[in-house]
Parts: sequence; structure tokens; C-alpha cells
Amino acid sequence: MPEFIHSGKDKKKFVEKMFDDISPHYDVLNRTLSFGIDKYWRKKLIQSMDILDNQYILDVATGTGDVIFEINKKYDVTSIGLDISKKMLKIANIKLNKIKNENTRIEFIHGDAENLPMGDNCYDHICISFGFRNLGNYDDALKEFHRVLKPGGKLSILEFS
Repeated sequence: MPEFIHSGKDKKKFVEKMFDDISPHYDVLNRTLSFGIDKYWRKKLIQSMDILDNQYILDVATGTGDVIFEINKKYDVTSIGLDISKKMLKIANIKLNKIKNENTRIEFIHGDAENLPMGDNCYDHICISFGFRNLGNYDDALKEFHRVLKPGGKLSILEFS
């Protein structure tokens, strides 16, 4: 097993490969290893965000899109899910195609939390669930989150540590 790298570009490459490799089994692993508690904590995160209809949401490290799909059930918002793993996004898009209709405003994009591919002051909310620990440089990511949040916007981080 390769040694875990704790920061920088090498960590990003390691994390991307790891999530690409486990992507076909990610949802089952999450439910099994957490005894289903992951779903509970994601719902608590969403409740704490104080989301309003017509807001713009960015879910960083979206994985297979669980947070965005849960938000979409309750709110009329525009949501972007961003992840460094293309294979996780492929699964998120398969799930999206199963529920998509003319009112669904969800998009999944490949990207790096430390160099977000969007303009300044775009989002009312940014959330990241169980992914902050996987970032290569926390300070760079936090600066990017601040840059793309609208004034008064809210950052919500769900993490084990």
C-alpha cells in the first residue's frame, strides 16, 4: 500500500487516484463503514446551512453527489458539485440522469478546491462534507472559498476531525 502524503500536489494526486479507484464501491462503503451515520450527518449539515430557494450552492468534494441530491429534494436552488475525481463525478452524473427533469438545476464539474474554476462572489453557500481533510493545502482552499462566496455567504464544513 502506498504511503499517504499529507500535503501539497502529491497529496492531491494520491487522493484523486484513491477516489477514482474506490468510486464503484464508494456509496456502499460509506453506508457500511459508518453504519449509515454518514446520511444523518449530511442531513444535519444541510439543516444548519439555512438554505433559501433561488440560492446558489457549491458542494466541494461532492463525490457521488449525496449532499446535492439531498438539498435538491427540499430546496429550489442551483447547485454545482465539484470534485477532483472524474470517476466519482461519473457516478454522480449517472445518479443525476435518473432524477433529472426540466426543473433540476444541478451540474457536476471536475476541479480543484484550491483553484476553483468559477468567478468571484458567485455562491450563497459552500459546503464540503468529509473532504476537507483530503485537501492538499487548506489555506489555499479557504482563500478560494472566500473568493467565490457572495458577501454574507456561508461556508459549512462537515468533518470527522
